[in-house]
Formats: sequence, structure tokens, C-alpha cells
Amino acid sequence: MRFAIGDTDFLLDGAPHRVLSGAIHYFRVHPDLWRDRIRKARLMGLNTVETYVAWNAHAPQPGVFDLTGGLDLGRFLDLVAEEGMHAIVRPGPYICAEWSNGGLPYWLFADGTVGVRRDEPGFLAAVQTYLEQLAPVLVPRQVDQGGPIVLVQVENEYGAYGSDPVYLQKLERMHRDVGLTVPFTSVDQPMGTMLEDGSLPSLHKTGSFGSRSAERLERLRRAQPTGPLMCSEFWDGWFDSWGEHHHTTPASGSAADLDVLLAAGGSVNVYMFHGGTNFGFTNGANDKGVYRPIATSYDYDAPLDEAGRPTEKFHAFRAVIERYAPVPPLPASMLPGGSGRLADGSDGSGGSDGSGASGASGVGLEPRPAAATDIAVRLDRVASLRSLLPTLTDWSTHDEPPTFDALGAASGFVLYRTEVDLPTGGVLTVGNEVRDRAVVSVDGVVVGVLEREHHDRAIALPPVTGTLELLVEDQGRVDYGPRIGEPKGLIGGVAVDGVPLAQWTASPLALDPIAPGAVAALDALESTDGDVLAGPVLAAGAFDLVAADDRYLSLDGFRKGVAWVNGFCLGRYWSRGPQRTLAVPGPVLRAGRNEVVVLELHASASRTVHLLAEPDLGHTEA
Repeated sequence: MRFAIGDTDFLLDGAPHRVLSGAIHYFRVHPDLWRDRIRKARLMGLNTVETYVAWNAHAPQPGVFDLTGGLDLGRFLDLVAEEGMHAIVRPGPYICAEWSNGGLPYWLFADGTVGVRRDEPGFLAAVQTYLEQLAPVLVPRQVDQGGPIVLVQVENEYGAYGSDPVYLQKLERMHRDVGLTVPFTSVDQPMGTMLEDGSLPSLHKTGSFGSRSAERLERLRRAQPTGPLMCSEFWDGWFDSWGEHHHTTPASGSAADLDVLLAAGGSVNVYMFHGGTNFGFTNGANDKGVYRPIATSYDYDAPLDEAGRPTEKFHAFRAVIERYAPVPPLPASMLPGGSGRLADGSDGSGGSDGSGASGASGVGLEPRPAAATDIAVRLDRVASLRSLLPTLTDWSTHDEPPTFDALGAASGFVLYRTEVDLPTGGVLTVGNEVRDRAVVSVDGVVVGVLEREHHDRAIALPPVTGTLELLVEDQGRVDYGPRIGEPKGLIGGVAVDGVPLAQWTASPLALDPIAPGAVAALDALESTDGDVLAGPVLAAGAFDLVAADDRYLSLDGFRKGVAWVNGFCLGRYWSRGPQRTLAVPGPVLRAGRNEVVVLELHASASRTVHLLAEPDLGHTEA
């Protein structure tokens, strides 16, 4: 099978072909749910699935390249093929995606000499290795070799970052040299000179936008007089940042813009079809003068919600697509009011939709089942973070506080310690910047917090002779703009009343996954009474399930921290919202006994969390 770019259309074995694609990031979806999400894309009328490749997920440390479990990109692409769909792959190397560091490994920047996204030998050498590691996955899965991949994108919205044709030419050549033969694309916003700056004549230009489709397509056509029109990122929603509102877009408006795009003969990649979740510590951040970390949920107000259920937007988009292409019949469970499950249990539930196929009339509609009972889980085993440090730390000594990067910590938390003698107290200052948030303690007592978001650099210390600790959290590496790649930690040294503090010990905390020794220590604790939690503290509790199903962990009353279920890191929670729940994928749960662990950094008046049947992503108005 051959896929090519013609004068007006994409060509599949010589025949005009419209790409109807939807974005599903394999790294944001539990691998046991991949088939379910892919199949539901086909049911909306799509014929293609698009995914970024997160380089830093596969290469968390130098010399490591992981293609197993939730990072088994080959298996994901094979499932796309098994479902009769094509694939678009966007390997970057930079992806943005509201993902930590825009997908670039932290270690690229460790020695401070590598300049990224440019014609720089150190960067291009690392990219060459990365593409060579990806090649055995991608090359045999191209459409001309019997696989699903029809398009590969080179770089990502480069026109918003720079204009270096030599860099793009070398990057394109590297993709070809590893054996990629399908057509290559670029993507940029149809604004200013971005389309021209971010591409080459040999790359097919595509646009990224979510409204004013006619105007955007006209600008795209001016930049590229021939070839098929394509919006490679049709933004149907938006991402959320902590402290903001939950972003939504009206289904009717998004569907109308999609209609305009398709009526013009355009191809599309719906961004996102299914957003998923920033599990663990994978979220990115923005910093345009004020630091804004991305929330854990990446629901994106997409056609398929965070739990994989069709939304109003799913049905609105499907109705538009049906005007331009054949769509398969919907199982009753996928109709409005249905359960959203598929009969084969590919959603991880093992459930049945009860009736096979049904037309839009709703005949055979399976009512949405009654909401599952919410489960209260008391966290009855509690240990201070300090008491568990022997199970979580690997200390090293330094003259000044090292960065996360110098310690080999891609993300999460680092604990810094030094001894102080301050008979009258003093003012602690960080020389340059806290990246990103520090809980400051003396002899185990919290005295305050320093936040990058508020540009905090100083805090008053009480009189003390003892141990000063700063528990620093990387809240997300910047994924867009000039601050990509910056180191994390206490930047610029630490002083009290202008006198630098020396002789530090430091250690990353082993939290993703949480260290087995810490779990064992929590398991060995006796149940205790009381309601209040004083952080930093780890607390655990157990609950029973008859059957595993998607749930949402509510931590009402808790302030800020991280949560795990059965050892799986759900990600961060924060009372400032917008989201009020953390997604718990059904495959993480099991029939019988299950375990919740919470790291609370501050305090909670409750020791009870709840597993809910429905999510709460927060208020939708600014």
C-alpha cells in the first residue's frame, strides 16, 4: 500500500483519501485501555490515530530506552492496525504537549552546553541516537511495509520558536536516514510567518487551530498553494493549569468549525480525541513571567472524556463526519445515555453493552447503569515523612545545594538538609529562584513555604540550633518557550542574613514508583485513631471491591500532595484546583483488597478519602 501527497489530496494507492484522525497519547492512557480508546475513535468516524512520542518517557536517564508496558509504542501501533486504522506519528524530538520539558530528556541540559532545537552538534547527536532507537518500532510499521503509519511529523510548531532551515534540513535527513519513507509534515499556527519559518519545501505544511477554520485554511493555502489542506491540531478544548478554571468549549461551536474544515475538503487531526491523564510527575508547565504548572488531568474537554466515555462533543463531531465519510454503527452503550462501555471489555471493565449495534434512533439503547456506590477509605496507618526517609533516600554531600539535574532526578522531590546555629533566628534567602516549591522546616517543624509562582525567595526563620530542611518539589518542567530545559532545585545558593549556607546533604525521594521499603513500613503499622494529619506525612488505607471499574479519588480537605493506588502513581492533587478528583483507571484496581497511599505535604482535618463513580474537574468559569 502506498500513501502520497497529491496536488489536491492525500493519495492512498493513487486514490484521493481524506485523513480523519484523532489524537490519543499512548503515554497518557493505561496500556490495558489502548484498544478501547482506539476502537472508540473508529466509532466516531475517524480512520486514523495520531500520537506524539515522548522521548523523555522512553529515555528517563542516559543510556536507557524503555519500550515496555505503558511505553510499548509498537504494541500501541499494532492495535491501531488491528482496528483497521492508520497512524500518524510525531516523534518530535520536541513535542510540547503540556508534557514535562516538552518531551526532551532533562539530561540533555545537564552540563549546560547543549543548545536544543537548533543546529547544534550535541543536540543533533542525541537526536540521532533517539531516532535510531525508535527506528525498529516505526520503520516496519509504515504503510508501505504493511503497517499503519501514513505520516510522520518533523519537529513541532517550530515556527513559533525559531527559523533555522539548516536545523530542519538536518533533522529531516536524520529521519530519512533511519528508514522512514512515508510523507513528512510540519505543523504551525497560520499566523504571521510561523508556517514559513517552521517548515521546508520538502515538508507538507499543516495548521494548528481550533476556530475560524475558513480564515486559517485560507492562510494555509497562501503558504502552500498545492497539496491537501490539513489541520494537524484541531483544538477541540484546552488544558488546565493549577489555580485556574476547568477549560471547556461548546460542542456546537467546535462541531461547526469542524464542519467548515471538512466542507473545504480538508483533512483533520482532532486534538484531543481522548486526552487522558498526566500520571506520576509527567505534567509540564508554562512560564510567561508567572509560573503555571499543568494539572494532572488532561481531559481537554475532548470527545472521549478522561475515563473513556463519549461526551456531547463525540456525538456532535460524529454527526459532522457522517456528512463527509461513512461511519460505523454505534453500539447501544455508546449512544447518549449509555454506559460508554464496549461489549468485549476492551475498556478494562469486562462489561457488556448488551445489544451489539444500533442506529442513531436509539433502538436498543442500554440505559446508563446506576452510579456505583462511592467508597470511603480511612487512612488509618500514618507515618511522618521524616520517619520513612531511610526507605526513600540516598544521601550525598555537597558544598552548596545541587540541582535536581545534578542529582540525576528528572522530577518529583528533593530533600535538602544542613545544620544551622541561629540563636536569634534570621532571614533565609534563595539567591536566584526556587524551582518550584519548597516546604521549609527546622528540626522537623514546618515554618513556611517558598513558591516560584509567587516569586518567593525569602522566609523568616525562628531561633534554632539544629537541622534546616527544604523539601523542594519540581511541579512540572516548562514545556513551551525559552525556559525549556532549565534546572530544578534551589537556584543560586541559599543564605541566612546574607551568609551562604554550606555543607549540605541532599537526596531525591523515591516516589514514582514509591519505594518498596516505604510501602512495607506503612503496611507494618498498626491502625491509629484520630482525624488530623500534620504533614509532611504518608498515610495509607485499604478498601475492598467486588469488581474493578474506573473510579475517581477525592481528597476533600487535603491540601497538596501525591496519591497512589495499588502502587500506581495517580499524580498530584492540590486544593487550589480546578480538579477535585484524580482518575483511577479500572485496570489499576482489582477485585478484593486495594490500597491507597497519600503523601500530604501540609495538613488535613480528615483522614478519609473517597473513591467516586464520577469525576469532578472543577468550575468552568474564570
